[in-house]
Amino acid sequence: MSDSLDKAQSYEHGDAKTRRKLLDQRRMEYRRAIEAHAEQRRLQQQLMDYPELIAASYLAGLAGKQASARRSAQPGR
Repeated sequence: MSDSLDKAQSYEHGDAKTRRKLLDQRRMEYRRAIEAHAEQRRLQQQLMDYPELIAASYLAGLAGKQASARRSAQPGR
C-alpha cells in the first residue's frame, strides 16, 4: 500500500513541477512581449524626433519595391 502511495506522490510532484514550468514559460513570454512593445514604442518616439528619417526610409522602400517589380516584369531571355 505504501508503494502505491509513493507513486501517487511522485506523480503529483512531477505534475506540479510541469505546471510550474509551463507557468514560468508563459510568464516569460508575456514579459518578453511587454519588453518588445516598450522597445517598439521607445523607437517610435525617437523616430518622431526626426520625421525626415521616416520619409526617407519610406521613399527608399518604395524605390526598392518599384525596382524589383520592374525586374520581375521584364521578359526572360
